[in-house]
Amino acid sequence: MTTINSNLFYGERVKLALARDEDVEIMVQWGEDAEYLRNVDTEIAFPKNQEQLAAEGKAGSNEVYFRLRTIEDDDLIGFVAIHSIEWNNRTGLMAIGIGDSSNRNKGYGTEALKLILRYAFHELNLDRVGLEVIEYNKSGIRAYEKVGFQQEGRKRSVVYRDGKRYDIIVMGILRPEWETVSK
Repeated sequence: MTTINSNLFYGERVKLALARDEDVEIMVQWGEDAEYLRNVDTEIAFPKNQEQLAAEGKAGSNEVYFRLRTIEDDDLIGFVAIHSIEWNNRTGLMAIGIGDSSNRNKGYGTEALKLILRYAFHELNLDRVGLEVIEYNKSGIRAYEKVGFQQEGRKRSVVYRDGKRYDIIVMGILRPEWETVSK
């Protein structure tokens, strides 16, 4: 059998890694960044404590969760997960976050998306991966589209931030679409 990359967890600059105990201290710092909190979730921007963050690395049977690390320095830069997996339908939802603002807009997220999609379609054998993104997260939307996600619809006026309402954009990618884009 021929595979695209002999190492399933490594890209050129980032890798998918397991959670480590020392990650929690770094992630607590990310929780002090309102932009990070407001892009990664629609809930109230509120930092998580060490126990909550440590629990995030404990994947269940319907999710896979990875921390993102640089290959060069083994630095923690974010997380990526496929959650809400419906094994009978071969579908799942994706979530990603790049923690420190100094690591954003450097292509790490796009590379991580390519890795997690390869994992989802080759290892988990999914046929569809979906996600939801707040409409003001323009850089996230560009990264999703770059790796082949398509806008499928929107949930109107779901998020309320700073006195203004925002839509949630629903996006998805099917395995045949990913196979075309990833060549």
